[in-house]
This record gives sequence, C-alpha cells and structure tokens, in this order.
Amino acid sequence: MPRFRLDIEYDGSQFAGWQHQADQPSVQQAIEQAVAKFCGEEVRLRAAGRTDAGVHATAQVAHVDLAKAWPGDKVRDAVNAHLQAAGARIAILKAAIVADDFDARFSATGRHYLYRILNRRAPSALEKGKVWWVPKRLDAAAMHEAAKLLLGRHDFTTFRSTQCQAESPVRTLDRLDVSRVGDIIEVRTSARSFLHNQVRSMVGSLRRVGDGSWSAADLKAALEARNRAACGQVAPPDGLFLVGVDYPKTVDNLVVTKDTDS
Repeated sequence: MPRFRLDIEYDGSQFAGWQHQADQPSVQQAIEQAVAKFCGEEVRLRAAGRTDAGVHATAQVAHVDLAKAWPGDKVRDAVNAHLQAAGARIAILKAAIVADDFDARFSATGRHYLYRILNRRAPSALEKGKVWWVPKRLDAAAMHEAAKLLLGRHDFTTFRSTQCQAESPVRTLDRLDVSRVGDIIEVRTSARSFLHNQVRSMVGSLRRVGDGSWSAADLKAALEARNRAACGQVAPPDGLFLVGVDYPKTVDNLVVTKDTDS
C-alpha cells in the first residue's frame, strides 16, 4: 500500500487535540473522516506531534497508507474539500507518496514550536485563541537570558505534566529564544522531542521572570528541583503552534511524484 506524507495546518481551538477522543472532536478524527469520504477507506493517521487541546499547527506532519497510488495533489484537494464541507479549520498543505519506512513520528529528528504572548494592556479583538494575553509589561530580554539556563540536556521533571507518559524526563533542548516584536513576545524552541506540556510549562515559568516575580536563579532552581510543584503557571494552549518538523534529508524517505502544483 502506498504511504502518503501529509503536511497539515490547523486551528486547534475547535478540537480536543490531535489524538482521537472518545466523546470530543479531534484533528486526527476529522482528517480520517475526510479521507474515508474521499476514497472509502477506514484509515489511521500517525502524526509527528500529538498536540493538546487548543494547540495549533502550521507545519504538522502525518502519514497514512492508502490502497491506491493517487496523485498527491488529488489527495490534498479531495481531503480539503471534505474538511471544508465539514467546517473543520484544517488544511492539507501537501500530500506526497513517501517510502514505506517513513514514519511521521519516529522518523522525525527535530520539532519546532512557537509560543506567542500578546503583551499589552488591551486584549486582542482579532487574535483571541491565538495568543496568551498578558497585560502586565514583560521584560523579554530578561526572559531570553534566563531561557539560556534551560538549553542542553537536563532532567525536565519540573516542566512536564504529571500525566506525561514518556519513560524518561531527560531531554536535550536545542533552542529557546525569546524576542519582542511590537506587542508580541515570541518564544521559539526546538528539540528532537518534547515532554507533555514541556513548552507551555517553560513559557509559564519564563513569564514569571519577565514580570519580575522570578529571577534567572529562581528559574534554574526550579529546573534543578526536578519537582512539578516548582513549576510556574502553565501557559494556556492558545499561543502555542507547531511550526516545523525535521526529517533526514535522504532520498530513501521520498518517492518522486508528479503534482500539478506545490
């Protein structure tokens, strides 16, 4: 069966997360239903990141096996048509046949997230659900300097959910940058993989540095405590976006397919 890679964007605010839920809508379920309406097949998608309820994506990656080697643009357009008809704020950006051993989750070598904080006195009239509104002025430079303490390989027990199912709390954080663009503070982070709620936990703790209630030393102490109780407020899901997934650049992962457009 041909395996298809799907590049996906979605507004997570109408979903209970990526993964199937017993009684709530999920991104995975919506796409699987759209695929079934397109080709009549009951399928299961595997994604690079199982984003939580309310978390968005501009560059999620998933794979699915279909019985027929459809042209990639046909899969993209047909699935999008059914998603649109269902009112799902999901778009398949690209569909392409890949090698049978490509796995959207396990083949990934890096994941990139963006967290957006709206830092002004007035709330947002246009981006509600896409930012964390923090009216108190934050020092983005102090947040950035403190963030450097979390880079590298650490036990991130403090910054992971008590519901996290990962076998080890040890992760290597490759990037954690904080910058201000007008009223928006952007937190960009990269790693091979993240723990459950790790990004939102780090952002919530960095916010405390930004508002002056924590020093950089306090953030370091929280990390070294290896205790969930030492974490600052967990940032809400609204401002979090999965913005990139890396895969090995080898011809083994890709099969050349002719799409009518990119």
